[in-house]
Amino acid sequence: MQTGMKLKAFYNKPFFKDGRFILYLWIAISVFMGIFNSLTGRLHNNYKIYKYVFLNIIEQFPLYQHRPQFFDDVNHYGPVFGVIMAPFALMPDLIGATLWLVFLAMVLYFAVKELPLKPWQHLAILLICTNSMIIAQTNVQFNTATAALIILSYAFIRKEKDCWAAFMIMLGTFVKLYGIVGFAFFFFSKHKPKLILCSIIWGVVFFVLPMIISSPGFIAGQYKDWFNELVIKNQGNGSALQQNVSFLGMIHKSTGNFEFSNLPTLLGALLLFALPYLRIREYRQDSFQLLTLASVLIFTVLFSTGSEPNTYIIALTGVAIWFVIQPRPYSGWSLFLIIFGIVISSFGPSDLFPGSLYRQVIRPYALQALPCTLIWLTIVYEMLFKKSDIYLTNPQK
Repeated sequence: MQTGMKLKAFYNKPFFKDGRFILYLWIAISVFMGIFNSLTGRLHNNYKIYKYVFLNIIEQFPLYQHRPQFFDDVNHYGPVFGVIMAPFALMPDLIGATLWLVFLAMVLYFAVKELPLKPWQHLAILLICTNSMIIAQTNVQFNTATAALIILSYAFIRKEKDCWAAFMIMLGTFVKLYGIVGFAFFFFSKHKPKLILCSIIWGVVFFVLPMIISSPGFIAGQYKDWFNELVIKNQGNGSALQQNVSFLGMIHKSTGNFEFSNLPTLLGALLLFALPYLRIREYRQDSFQLLTLASVLIFTVLFSTGSEPNTYIIALTGVAIWFVIQPRPYSGWSLFLIIFGIVISSFGPSDLFPGSLYRQVIRPYALQALPCTLIWLTIVYEMLFKKSDIYLTNPQK
């Protein structure tokens, strides 16, 4: 009881009632990274790839071919991503890269603020995610925006703004496929036909949109090439050191067996993911919906062979949402999991974690996925067996 009172007093401090601190912090981090990397000649290769998605569309140069004179590796994003990058690509790199990082940070910040939670919970989520956000920003990753699009898909469905929810789902899908998981919130919608119709409309819009700055024939061909590139990338992810940092990768790399199929594991995971939907009466409860959101965010990373260390901004956002709605006083298991998750899944790839331990133990066996796996299984258990009224999800209380 005394611990609970101390925590309540701590969370009631002005710091937790004003989210502007974290807003300014995230902006400052993004501006620093953009300017520092540009001025030191270390502009990240990912930004160059993103920039040339737009420039290649304009030139009608194949989006999924190497252009070693401009960037390393190849593009893995859909043609519509070039439209998103247009305003940034047209700027000098220093300004464009900096504003791009600020944009990514702000999208996630405001997405989290849309969740039906108290101000202190919003701030706690953002604080828990800060280190993962820094890692993603260091690598100029779109994953920060991917997490935001998934959250906004849910938030707009909850607010009965299904056309905007469809916009977020289809945008995320046409950029990086991950956005398709937004349909996991379909059963929470009160306007399901509208959500389906708007999804079809937005799908057509995003398919056609890049054609406005290029040509229909070129863009149609690029969608076919995009599919082929993703298939090739998926095949190469299995044993790559920096790829498949997922539950799937953890199994393969820990056993040293890269030959067995992921299909049985994926089917089992999908079954576990789907089981809580049998509790139809819980659909209208904010706690059940938020646990579903947390589950979706973590699942997206754990069961994707394309997961990288910087992809964990998506999973850590789910971890943070799960933790801030946990009943108080926090159980020992919840405290263990959040500490384990922050230390290994968030700080593991960073300079704040012992480098030798990460290089020799965590990275080779994809153990960055272990805490998130335990948390995801805990979420599934809670969704199946816990009562909704024990969670901290009413912003009016």
